Amino acid sequence: MTASESALHLFKGRHFDREVIVLCVRWYLSYKLSSRDLVEMMSERGIALAHTTILRWVQRYVPIFEKQWSQYARPVGGSWRCDETYIKVKGRWTYLYRAVDKQGRTVDFLLSERRDVAAAKCFFGKAMSSHPRPRVITLDAYAASHRAIGELKSAGTMSHRVRIRSNKYLNNVVEQDHRRIKYRIRPMLGFKRFAAAAITISGIELVEKIRKHQFQTGRLTGSPKTAPQIWAAILAT
Repeated sequence: MTASESALHLFKGRHFDREVIVLCVRWYLSYKLSSRDLVEMMSERGIALAHTTILRWVQRYVPIFEKQWSQYARPVGGSWRCDETYIKVKGRWTYLYRAVDKQGRTVDFLLSERRDVAAAKCFFGKAMSSHPRPRVITLDAYAASHRAIGELKSAGTMSHRVRIRSNKYLNNVVEQDHRRIKYRIRPMLGFKRFAAAAITISGIELVEKIRKHQFQTGRLTGSPKTAPQIWAAILAT
């Protein structure tokens, strides 16, 4: 299934109407609700479903939603603020690498089972593949991230013109932004599988980018105004 498929094909063969699926996935990713909370809320609307169904929808549709929305992404700034935070998966700590620009717009993110040079290189490579070269990157004092940048520059993957600095004050913007993600994750009561955690976090990051107005929705046909209308227009492209 490609990102250009229409909304009709995206949900073909599903027992539930596509508006129900999109609503449940969107609310699960956006608000401090558990999947069981959503089951009760849907029940009040006369819609009976299992909480596991909602979780399956999240895994099935988040990657597609990301691709559809990415067509309308606005560019980010050239000053990146990078940091890592901790996410528990199956009782073990994993590491969420994240970067925002100085205005707080999300640049990129990567969930990793390790916090080391290889993970940092993977994160920076992913970020640079999606955005123009940054002008400056602000890091914390963790040595592995600095070493990763050095190796990327030596290999020619990152330009030597990219300036690297460490400044805890300047990195407050990304540290504050971590809270948005962790606030949403907390009621999910922990992830059982790494792959499922990565997809769910991708969905949470997507809705946060939407809240930050990082997409050019003004280009959508019909000039939709409400969230359901905008989502329907995005998925129909």
